[in-house]
Amino acid sequence: MDVLRRLRAVAGADVVLAALADEPGVHVVGGALRDALLGRPVRELDLVVEGDALAVARRAARRVGGTLTIHERFGTATIRTGGFAFDLAGARRERYERPGALPVVELGATLREDLGRRDFSVNAIALRLADGAIEAWPGAREDLRAGLLRVLHERSFVDDPTRMLRLARYAARLGFVPAPRTAALVEPGLLATVSGERAGRELRLALREPQPAALLALERLGLGRELLGPAFTVPAAVVERLGAGPLALAACLTAAPPSTLARRLDELGFTAPERKLIVAAAGAQERLRASLAAIAPDRGAASGADVALWRVVHDAPPEAIELLAAGDGAAAAAARRWRDDVSRRGLAIGGADLVAAGLRGAEVGAALERATVAMLAGVAPDREAQLAAALAR
Repeated sequence: MDVLRRLRAVAGADVVLAALADEPGVHVVGGALRDALLGRPVRELDLVVEGDALAVARRAARRVGGTLTIHERFGTATIRTGGFAFDLAGARRERYERPGALPVVELGATLREDLGRRDFSVNAIALRLADGAIEAWPGAREDLRAGLLRVLHERSFVDDPTRMLRLARYAARLGFVPAPRTAALVEPGLLATVSGERAGRELRLALREPQPAALLALERLGLGRELLGPAFTVPAAVVERLGAGPLALAACLTAAPPSTLARRLDELGFTAPERKLIVAAAGAQERLRASLAAIAPDRGAASGADVALWRVVHDAPPEAIELLAAGDGAAAAAARRWRDDVSRRGLAIGGADLVAAGLRGAEVGAALERATVAMLAGVAPDREAQLAAALAR
């Protein structure tokens, strides 16, 4: 069977099969099997045991001479052998005591009950390792062939609103679309019932997906505005040029007040470096665009255009320049000229030369600025001329 061949090609699959091939209750589930059925690369095997997962894990560890770590409370175990590790989880059922709460997990479930706790039908498919038999949630394989993302029940997003964010992620990654009824169940306001940390974790994962598809899905479903405010708008062409990552999110938030944006990113659990990058890039766009639009990027250095460009952007955050350069128009062209050409021109002199010439403290910085301006204006092309310009009073 093609799917078994794809699963056997996964790194470490030989170890897993040696340990578990004779265990009838072990299944490959979720995204690993979904991707194998789609012919997509599979990175690791997600394994669920119908029955006593810990007993299976003990037998498996003996077969391959591995070390075993057991988590009794969670019904999971990790087997390590030969520099490779894999996890086994017991089949479980979940219930939600209130909207948005973390689930209460109960072990000892059947495989079908375990499939029934999953987010979308295309992830509710299992393959038994022992013989390759497949068990799927009703309609799951049809949804996989049709490219549809369908929740398993009407309360799915109420129980776990982060599934709405996963809907956007999977749509971007797989090129699938929400089933009509699933799309109708999306209520962005449900995100208020989960912590900012949980929502932010899913948002950061969405930034790793193909762009602009993931961010456009968040916009289309109303989730981006719910999480980040009314300023969230996706400039698709710009985001596509930027690709995956936090800078793509900054492109969607250039109209957001910096202090408000920083606070919201903090609430969503973004790290300090991530917040700094996004706020700096987004917050500088209006000023930079207005200043750079007046600079013609295709005129020679003698015109003073490069000097003007340096005066505007030499102290701007690099990520702000990168974001602006991904756009269109005169300001974007000027940003690209700075990034690709002007910023790469270095002086032939340095601070040590100026200290040797008798300058101290702030005088050194001012002198380097004079030398840079002279170089960019085309009147100080070499070391001697730059030193003369630096020392001119």
